[in-house]
Amino acid sequence: MGQARGAEPNQADRAGTYAITDPWALIRSRRYWLLLLLSAVLGVVVSAACWAFLEFTHWLQVWLYRELPTSVGFSSPPWWWPLPVLAVAGFVIASAVVWLPGNGGHEPSEGLRIAAPTTAADMPGVVLAAVATVGLGLVLGPEAPLIALGTGLTMFLIGLPRRQLPDQAKLILTASAGFAALATIFGSPVVGAVIIIEAAAIGGSTLPVILLPGLLAAGTGSLMFVGIGSLTGLSTNAFALPAITLPPYPTPQLTDFLWSVPLALLAAVVVFLVIRLAELVRTLVARHRLLLTPVAALIVGLGAIAFHEVSGQPAEAVLFSGQEAITPLLEQAGTVSVGTLALLLLCKAVAWALSLGSARGGPTFPAIFLGLVGGLLAGHLATTAQTAMIGALVGASVVAVLRLPLSSIVIALLLTRAGAGAAPLIILSVVVAYIATLLLTARRAASAPRPSSETG
Repeated sequence: MGQARGAEPNQADRAGTYAITDPWALIRSRRYWLLLLLSAVLGVVVSAACWAFLEFTHWLQVWLYRELPTSVGFSSPPWWWPLPVLAVAGFVIASAVVWLPGNGGHEPSEGLRIAAPTTAADMPGVVLAAVATVGLGLVLGPEAPLIALGTGLTMFLIGLPRRQLPDQAKLILTASAGFAALATIFGSPVVGAVIIIEAAAIGGSTLPVILLPGLLAAGTGSLMFVGIGSLTGLSTNAFALPAITLPPYPTPQLTDFLWSVPLALLAAVVVFLVIRLAELVRTLVARHRLLLTPVAALIVGLGAIAFHEVSGQPAEAVLFSGQEAITPLLEQAGTVSVGTLALLLLCKAVAWALSLGSARGGPTFPAIFLGLVGGLLAGHLATTAQTAMIGALVGASVVAVLRLPLSSIVIALLLTRAGAGAAPLIILSVVVAYIATLLLTARRAASAPRPSSETG
């Protein structure tokens, strides 16, 4: 399938990937209605598997960083506690990449790539690397592993019957699994659908063929997801995008509108530098992965410890994917100094770059967190409304890493929920950051040394 970063797939690639002969005839056929039913069932199964993954990684975080220190005799976790945990994370990730099939999943420095469905043979390595990354504190989210888990489980289940399904049916069902997987963390089947459609470049007459079963799978999966939580008493919101409360912003203000352009450009530059650093880390780590992946993880831990020692804020604000730190940060936003916010932005950005280049996971939630911190900083340093700047910079940061404008707008609107006034600023910021990212990437590609065409 297509991918969110890097070279855009050409039309031939897209046509070859999504070639469905006479899609309207397919929708009217009996086998398509059977696919809809199968998608609904798979949505339940995929959502249950994603719920189990999220609950386990959340339990692992709590146990390692809160319960284990006290159980071994500490009254509170010592300052150095993240270091051995992250070193173990680095070794497990490297082991999964080197010794297990599947390379541990897709490279997160390439954005949220929608690649070929995960195979059953690749599943252990992908899940192990993701659990070590997300559960042990590195700065990546669960969205990419969930897509891999959903598509891999679907490929395994539809491969069980002796009679194999046609390739068209496999395409529809694996896309539906991606819809259902993302619905579990974004809290809305529609958001997952938008991301999958845009990232995989699904369009034209093919769109409704995949959209209907995908939404059905995400909808039934969401019902099951909520039901599991209510039946077991376990939280289903450990990794979900939180519902935050921001001051209403009913009408765009001229000053906010003017500030949104340079701030969106700055966000694009910051994320571009993060990705460049991640690519350098990725190149270095690939040379001695078993040694350098733990080293990169230890540097992440040292950055988190340094932030804690200087600011007095918890090191967990730098560690992890960021969504759990959003609400606490907003609750004390009025008392956090500009220096602390700037230091948090710097430490989180470096930790994100190191994690992108060495670990396995999704890039979306750290980008959201950086946008949030940037919005808080802008509210302090410029005469801007905090609500507007948070929405604008979240959208700008997300689009700079994912290269998915519509998905970035939807995510920013979903997070802020600040009314119609914020929407124009979010859209403007996303467009500006997207164009700036494309220009920066093109400039870098043009200045990169070209391989010699001479032969020896």
